[in-house]
This record gives sequence, structure tokens and C-alpha cells, in this order.
Amino acid sequence: MFRVFSLLAVIVVVCACVTAPPVQEMSDARQAINAAAEADASRLAPESLGDARRFLEEAEQQLQQQAYGLARMNAVRAKNRASQALRSSVAATEPERR
Repeated sequence: MFRVFSLLAVIVVVCACVTAPPVQEMSDARQAINAAAEADASRLAPESLGDARRFLEEAEQQLQQQAYGLARMNAVRAKNRASQALRSSVAATEPERR
């Protein structure tokens, strides 16, 4: 009986994670995109920043459709690509700072 309740508890927790809107992931992605844009990624890493913005746009559409799992995945992708754009921008300006 304990095993059944344990299994049910795990299922409830997993379902709650998938069905909850990815509010934190969306916020993280927006902040990462803003940081990359402030670091001039539009000029120094346009492909990565463009990818990040496209992933965030997809996540926003999926959020409206209540496809929270897909929205979460694309928000994380957006954050990762924006972080990559930021790193590239900082690396591109490093010699200028010395």
C-alpha cells in the first residue's frame, strides 16, 4: 500500500511541474536577452541573439496555448542562446578593454 501512495505522490509532483506555467524560466530568458542586448550582441553576436529571441517568441506562443512543457523548453533554450551571445560579445570586446 505504501508503494502505491509513493507512486501516486511522484506522479502528482511530476504532473504539477509539467502543468505549471514556466514563469521563472520566461523571466530568466528575458533577463538574459536584455543583458546580451546591452552588451551589443545585436552587432557582435547577432545569430545567437536572434536565436534567443526566436526561442522566447515560440515560448510565449506556447505559453498562450498552455503548452507549458514546450514553453519551458524554449525559454531555457532562449536563455542559453542569450548567454552564449553575451559571452561572445564580452569576448569580442575584451581586447578593447585592455
